[in-house]
Amino acid sequence: MKKLAALSVILTCLALLAAPVAQAQERSGPLRIILDNPTIEPMPVALPQFIAETPNARDYAESISRVIASDLIGTGLFREIPRNSFIQQVTSFDSPVQYADWRAINSQALLTGAVSLDSSGRLVLKFRLFDVFAGKQLGEGLQFGGPATSWRRMAHKVADAVYARITGETGYFDSRVVFVAESGPKNNRRKRIAIMDYDGANVQYLTDASSIVIAPRFSPNGDRILYTSYDTGFPQVTVLDVSNARGRQLDMPAKTMSFAPRFSPDGRTIVFSLTEGGNTDIFRMDVNGGSMARLTSTPAIETAPSFSPDGRQIVFESDRSGSQQLYIMPVGGGEAKRISFGQGRYGTPVWSPRGDLIAFTKQNNGRFHIGVMRTDGSGERLLTASFLDEGPTWSPNGRVIMFTRESQGADGAPALYSVDISGRNLRRVPIDGAASDPSWSPLLP
Repeated sequence: MKKLAALSVILTCLALLAAPVAQAQERSGPLRIILDNPTIEPMPVALPQFIAETPNARDYAESISRVIASDLIGTGLFREIPRNSFIQQVTSFDSPVQYADWRAINSQALLTGAVSLDSSGRLVLKFRLFDVFAGKQLGEGLQFGGPATSWRRMAHKVADAVYARITGETGYFDSRVVFVAESGPKNNRRKRIAIMDYDGANVQYLTDASSIVIAPRFSPNGDRILYTSYDTGFPQVTVLDVSNARGRQLDMPAKTMSFAPRFSPDGRTIVFSLTEGGNTDIFRMDVNGGSMARLTSTPAIETAPSFSPDGRQIVFESDRSGSQQLYIMPVGGGEAKRISFGQGRYGTPVWSPRGDLIAFTKQNNGRFHIGVMRTDGSGERLLTASFLDEGPTWSPNGRVIMFTRESQGADGAPALYSVDISGRNLRRVPIDGAASDPSWSPLLP
């Protein structure tokens, strides 16, 4: 599998200054969007097709323009102004901007760009972002260069830069998602570990369907994946190298089942559940093997551990209180504090990369929900509701959650969905075939 990290990025001029977050509707100040407002009105933006500065770059210019637009519009924060309403036609990257023409069609931001391709197959992409109402360019622009095969990554990087400049937050478009690709009837599903761009493009398979695989999880730098394999007939934690799709099962005690693994923030250790003698507890061990440290020791079923971003705490699910609830304990184990107290059962907790929220699956009154709460259990908010929603994973910037949704009925196939942490912008991820168990990577280097 080709390594996407081989892209050579040239930052020739970066002056996209970080702006404080403020409201988009009031245009007396700099161009910006406030993200903690649940009634955000999408910002109207003009996204002319990028200019092809060499004849062989025309297809790339069109495709790059569409990916950037899809990234930005897909957030629910931006609204694309139809190109047939443009007064000024952008014919050159160096053409002066007629701000009055863009204000006349109510555009608040304008993005222009150009693409060229040399004889060696190297693609160069450059762009500029303008605040239309202020009548000025935002910074000096950016330029990316690399092999033509990396054109989608370059497009995502442009969208990330635009998103960051207008919202004040880092983007999440130049990232990947590992998931379980499913095929076949519901009573005999074939499952493979697969990887894709965050938007469902470039799907590649990392395992075959010879054995059941579940719950893949990215390492902090995206180079490895943990998952649970039934290759031996019962669940075992397996670690896989993304660059060569080679996996190895971790050395566990005989006659035990291990599952639900996750990496620590530094990628050196993992936490997981292990069932031995009919009891399921949470353990920690070095990712390269060695002795295990038991973190819980109760008669309850304790599973789905997830590290805090600083590596000091672990959130997990347990039925020690008589029903499935969420608890937090120190990374070395010890006394655990219950944080979920609402109606219903809670599971699959995962800590936000920002450290401020925990996402979870909730089951109550015959419905499943994806929700978030603060790390002390306060401020619980349910973002979705359906026949079956489960298994949240955070975008790299902690702004969006992806999860599995399964429809009701014998033929209901799982699919991946995403939702903003405000509960807005619920979207299905466009993938051919059934899919489940997503895990979002960090931003690519």
